[in-house]
Amino acid sequence: MKKTHDILVIGSGLGGLVSALVLAKEGLKVCVLEKNNQYGGNLQTFSRDKLIFDTGVHYLGGLSKGQNLHQYFSYLGIMDELQLHKMDENGYDKITFGDDETEYPHAQGYRNFVEQLSKYFPDERDNLEDYCEEIQRVCNQFPRYNLVGKDNYNEEILHLNTKRFIESLTSNKKLQSVLLGSNFLYAGDSENVPFYVHALTVNSYIQSAYKCIKGGSQISKLLIRRLREYGAEVHKHAEVSEFIFDENNMLSGVKTSEGKEYFAKKFISNIEIRTTLKLLGEERLKKSFVNRIVSWEPVPSCFSVYLVMKPQSFQNFNCNIYHFANEEMVWNAHRYQKEKWPETYMLSSTESKQNSGFAESLTAISYMDFQEVEEWKETFNTVADEHERGELYEKFKLEKAEKMIDALEKKFPDLRKSIKHFYTSSPLSYRDYIGSFNGNMYGYMKSSENPLKTMVSPRTKIDNLFLTGQSVNMHGILGCTIGAFNTCAEILGKELIDERLTQLINKNKGEK
Repeated sequence: MKKTHDILVIGSGLGGLVSALVLAKEGLKVCVLEKNNQYGGNLQTFSRDKLIFDTGVHYLGGLSKGQNLHQYFSYLGIMDELQLHKMDENGYDKITFGDDETEYPHAQGYRNFVEQLSKYFPDERDNLEDYCEEIQRVCNQFPRYNLVGKDNYNEEILHLNTKRFIESLTSNKKLQSVLLGSNFLYAGDSENVPFYVHALTVNSYIQSAYKCIKGGSQISKLLIRRLREYGAEVHKHAEVSEFIFDENNMLSGVKTSEGKEYFAKKFISNIEIRTTLKLLGEERLKKSFVNRIVSWEPVPSCFSVYLVMKPQSFQNFNCNIYHFANEEMVWNAHRYQKEKWPETYMLSSTESKQNSGFAESLTAISYMDFQEVEEWKETFNTVADEHERGELYEKFKLEKAEKMIDALEKKFPDLRKSIKHFYTSSPLSYRDYIGSFNGNMYGYMKSSENPLKTMVSPRTKIDNLFLTGQSVNMHGILGCTIGAFNTCAEILGKELIDERLTQLINKNKGEK
């Protein structure tokens, strides 16, 4: 007798793990397959010089008591074990431009957000208050943003354009740029992106901003621990290479590249949507649907430099720095000129365990087009499947790292003297480890002109196949978590998910 699971989840990114755990909690027999050596997709970390570096999750929002991600993580049973460090309440993000030495803060708490920026823009207080109100209004219109309530998207909100909204809010060019300063979190195309993407991304951090002590992989480790407690099977080094259909043309199982077969009643794909289409065979889907997916423009990829610092040589900062060569760059920072790269970067710092007040490491990230690494696209390299990409590639990475350090030294003179070692990752690293198309950071570009084009239902035309993850609607920790609950609502029924989350809300109210 072949073993058949109730649910098979392909890919262990956050969306897949959350979906798996929600279903396992309901008593379903769940199995998760992951191709890599490490679970977690963008939650993966790596270690160099005995220090932990994050690949994707540099900070989290909405994790204070009563806030939405706190409640979701409480439902999943991982909240109390997360080791978190609260970022600077008066400036968890600081936005800087060119040679201007002013660091413009994004502060935690709506009132404090207004207060801190009003110091630099005293005439804009009312506009800043309007900005915070509109962000909250837009977020509250989204299904499951507040766990229950709101079944449908509000069409009018989907079409609201970030550029038009920000320009209608204030004519102060500097303030416009400051408000858009963390748009690296959704890959920067503020001219075309819908305002809801901006709002959903920044609102959580304004509510509260935390760093994961020991990196974001603790989230995936805790989710897997809970999954195993509920009897779920979780396998790594299990790359799905084929879908198996039965004589009635129903999806019945998958085959891995090792030749193992796994069977289930229902399937959730948490892998890149284009990879899912390839595995299915495009002939099984409507041509119009396939064409729509293939026409999506991927969000840009990035190049990261990880700096190991000499002990007690560089002051730690409890915030992220978003730097732009000039104020205009915020509108389309990913459209950079190669010879001027990096014209923008995000810089984060990790405090030393031994020497408080000093940084043990820094991470600097800037946009990079996949075209820059196109000549090595046939190469593949992960811990689970190691291959060299060659001398030219190593030279390319070294040159880029030196350029990044040059750019950082304009803001932090003599930074080089404090660097012990540095490491890099390119769009190829993101492609190979995360499985994203061309190494894109957050799925696909969204446009306020045609917002529904890039929105996909978790339910597919294959009756027992469902989708989740950042390719489907919103990216980020909160986006993928909400998306996973939406996927589970398609499988278990919306009423059941609403009931479970309402019980949680009422329990939390009772505890107050």
